[in-house]
Amino acid sequence: MLIACKYVLSSKSAPGLCKSKKLFFILTLPAGVLINIFISLSGMLTDWPGKGFAAGSFINPNDNRMLFQEIIGQEEIKRKLIQVVREQRVGHALLFAGPEGTGKLALALACARFMNCEDPRGNDSCRECSSCRKYAKLVHPDLHFVFPVAKKDNSSKETVCDDFLTLWRESLLANPYMSLFQWYEHLGVENRQGIIKESESRQIIRKLSFRNFEAAFKVMVIWMAEKMNIVAANKLMKILEEPPPHTVFMLVAEDTAGILPTILSRTQLIRIPKIDSAAMHRALKDIYGIGDGKRAEGIVRMADGNYLRLLEAVTGNDEAGYNFQMFVRLMRVCYMPDIPGISLWIEEMAPRGRERQKQFLDQALRLVRGNFIMNVEAGNIDLLSDDEKDWSAKFSKFVHQGNVFRLCDELGRASLHIEYNGYARLVFFDLALKIARLLKT
Repeated sequence: MLIACKYVLSSKSAPGLCKSKKLFFILTLPAGVLINIFISLSGMLTDWPGKGFAAGSFINPNDNRMLFQEIIGQEEIKRKLIQVVREQRVGHALLFAGPEGTGKLALALACARFMNCEDPRGNDSCRECSSCRKYAKLVHPDLHFVFPVAKKDNSSKETVCDDFLTLWRESLLANPYMSLFQWYEHLGVENRQGIIKESESRQIIRKLSFRNFEAAFKVMVIWMAEKMNIVAANKLMKILEEPPPHTVFMLVAEDTAGILPTILSRTQLIRIPKIDSAAMHRALKDIYGIGDGKRAEGIVRMADGNYLRLLEAVTGNDEAGYNFQMFVRLMRVCYMPDIPGISLWIEEMAPRGRERQKQFLDQALRLVRGNFIMNVEAGNIDLLSDDEKDWSAKFSKFVHQGNVFRLCDELGRASLHIEYNGYARLVFFDLALKIARLLKT
């Protein structure tokens, strides 16, 4: 969609101009770009007392957000990113790939902010320049986002990322480590499968066809790049290989196997590992006031390098507790076996939505592994919380070398079937029957 704006400055509106002179200018920009520019200018005005929008009418985050120093751990990755920016060796397409909760998106944004900072200081952005202030609010006109979206209803209207930019900014500023499931919750589409469609590729090509508005580099962030469908990915191949001057793609992904090989070959892969235990301990102490001790040690072990799990353990996530109770019930009815009990369990799990079902299966996989480790008494390797340990003390003997690999395979396969829109009741019934047989081996 092109928007044409025409503005005439006469002698009344611009006394400094001659009466006979009129100034015409026409802007033909994508709607998303104009929205970005408008929000960016409004964000600048809020810095002036008595000017612009009313205080609090838009996001007002702490300026420390999206800085390297605020990212938990990942010191080696940060050092390398800072070095390549300083040496002006940033590739035209970077792929930040790693497990959930490791700070991939936060690292990409910190790198983009550092690249465009007007006065970088030490090993981080200055926080004070015009570019930094806009990046802190995620409203820089040369910063663009693409992320999975889904329709909230069955309307025929096509949705694109620009329709959800305000909600995206709010969600990301609230939690730069946001998971895909949390994004779907904010979006209100937990029961639908988010995707990056061909229409987004057209928007990307159109936005990048214009010159940079003010930054040294125009940055296109594609979050959860594995959610691009084949048509969208194919449409991006040309521009990924030869992007416009001063343009950098930053792809963020958890599962590189879901990205086309032709896309992978056009990017520079940056593998993001799990957050190290020392950094997790520091975060617990500095952010939540939980110092060294048994509780801190248990939280860090259970989080296993995933900051989102650490956050759940500290704040007390009701979803994790519910999933644990559902796992206990499933194991009991499968061991008996109790077919009516299995049916009742399925009737409760089936309506919960695809993403919640996948989250349950991921937690079930962790619990199976934790029980196996407890059974073989594998030293300090611990994946279970205290509540989970109390129950597992009796159950762990049923998870052993003869069935643990098959149990993990079946849980992983069920999660894959759910992701591919398998009928949940059939998927879980098949899973329950297989678990019932494996627990008896």
